[in-house]
Amino acid sequence: MIRNAILSIIAIVVIVAIVVIIVAFFGAQGNIIKSSSYGKELSAKASQSSFSLIQTIPIPNVNGRIDHMTIDIRGQKLFVAELENNSIDVVDLKAAKRINSISNGLDEPQGVIFIPEPNRIFVSNRQDGSVDIFDTKSFKLIKKIKLPSEDADNTRFDSNNKLVYVGYGEGALGVINATNYNIVSDIKLTGHPESFQIEEQKRAIGQQQRIFVNVPASNSIEVVNSQKHTVSATWPISNAQNNFPMALDEANHRLFVGTRDPPKLVVFDTNSGKVISSLDVAKDPDDIFYDAAKKRIYVSSGEGFINIFQQQQKDANHYSMITDVPTAPGARTSLLVPELNRFYLAVPHLGNQQSEILVYQVG
Repeated sequence: MIRNAILSIIAIVVIVAIVVIIVAFFGAQGNIIKSSSYGKELSAKASQSSFSLIQTIPIPNVNGRIDHMTIDIRGQKLFVAELENNSIDVVDLKAAKRINSISNGLDEPQGVIFIPEPNRIFVSNRQDGSVDIFDTKSFKLIKKIKLPSEDADNTRFDSNNKLVYVGYGEGALGVINATNYNIVSDIKLTGHPESFQIEEQKRAIGQQQRIFVNVPASNSIEVVNSQKHTVSATWPISNAQNNFPMALDEANHRLFVGTRDPPKLVVFDTNSGKVISSLDVAKDPDDIFYDAAKKRIYVSSGEGFINIFQQQQKDANHYSMITDVPTAPGARTSLLVPELNRFYLAVPHLGNQQSEILVYQVG
């Protein structure tokens, strides 16, 4: 009896051991399958968010700070405002080389915007507060417009209303008719405007177009009613200062603002004016771009990095860092061109570092 009982116990132990081994084996296989699938998902995600340097275009003999850029997509020309060099470089993107340098009448050019019809660039000058208009085929000066005061800075084109907006002076947006080049309005602000963004999508009846303006002097965003040419609201920025760059996700009602002290990407809800997120970025951010198709935000900073963030597909309240791309010291101005899947970064001449344009492919 005892012998039979012992044999029964041994048999049970053996069966249990076999079951445990089988479960462990298939569990491991399942984990391998899961791990393989997850690896594929990570690989796919990395591929979808690829951002790679594909070209370097030298712009020799450009000294000092480089400011903003604009592009003629059809003509494949990049225009680069070189503030301390008193020039606008014209880069042929097909040939990957500079084909002209405009200096006629320029006095510390900061902003530049391309107008497709009739092929003009508007250039804002810091020193004398003028806006120079050049033909983009002959590169000849068409007209010089003098704003009421100096420090003409960021420029934007309202394609729906054919208006060019220029931030300038101690607090104003100059409004210029892009067709006849007349100054049509002057919008007063509480301080010098840095980057600003214009709503362009169709609005419901009764809703009026707004312009969101960074005003570092008041540590706020001033919301302008473009029809009334007045400030309709002011959104304070808490726990951060020196708000310079800005981008707009109009479809999801999100405004992206870069601050320098501390360096942050602050996300506002444009319906409420409230902050919904704050993310760390590299020091000295100067340009921000939002890619609506890919739902990504690109921040270029003078510290020498491009920070790339992903907006969640179905939730515009949450963002995650994709990568930090090392670049070059002082390379803080950039231009995202979604139509070409390209990101252009201006690198200034600093010491042994040569002035050039870095071209990235956006995947």
